Amino acid sequence: MPSHHAAPARVVVLVSGTGSNLQALIDATADPGYGVEIVAVGADRDAILALERAERHQIPTFVVRVGDHPDRTAWDAALATQLAAYGPDLVVSAGFMKILGEQVLADHTVVNTHPALLPAFPGAHAVADALAYGVRVSGCTAHLVDSGVDTGPILAQRAVPVEDDDTEDTLHARIKDVEHAMLVDVVGRLARHGHTLTDRKVTIP
Repeated sequence: MPSHHAAPARVVVLVSGTGSNLQALIDATADPGYGVEIVAVGADRDAILALERAERHQIPTFVVRVGDHPDRTAWDAALATQLAAYGPDLVVSAGFMKILGEQVLADHTVVNTHPALLPAFPGAHAVADALAYGVRVSGCTAHLVDSGVDTGPILAQRAVPVEDDDTEDTLHARIKDVEHAMLVDVVGRLARHGHTLTDRKVTIP
């Protein structure tokens, strides 16, 4: 093993809920070779499990609530200011249930994870929508965030078969297991190697 690692990439993770994707990333950073330091965790609401996970690991946290700002543009500017304070190389939207505005997206490369095989089933009800449609294979997608809803260039996708007796909960639970591994892999590779974007095609060296 070489004794010298390049400085880890600075990552801020944005969360809205339980933070299971965040936990997967925190666990991965225990290996110095992973190449990531989570420098902060931001949320759009208080008193969520994801913030407790961050605090348990002594990771700084911040909360920027939409309701505390006169409009979405002001909220976006406030979120951009908070992010800038941590100087992240990469921002990971891990179950963050808000559309990011142009100020944040102008300043940061943002990775999002989505519990469906995009472009099928974008939006907040992807697992239920996929089941209702009757697909036989669903899965998860990691993508770069742009100004649309789940429309950015795709980084990785993994398939998850749909079982005959699946409910939204059982399917989502299986997707989450796969999603955690995919996100850890993609964030680590982006952190260590960067990426190039040609039209919609993302290449990670």
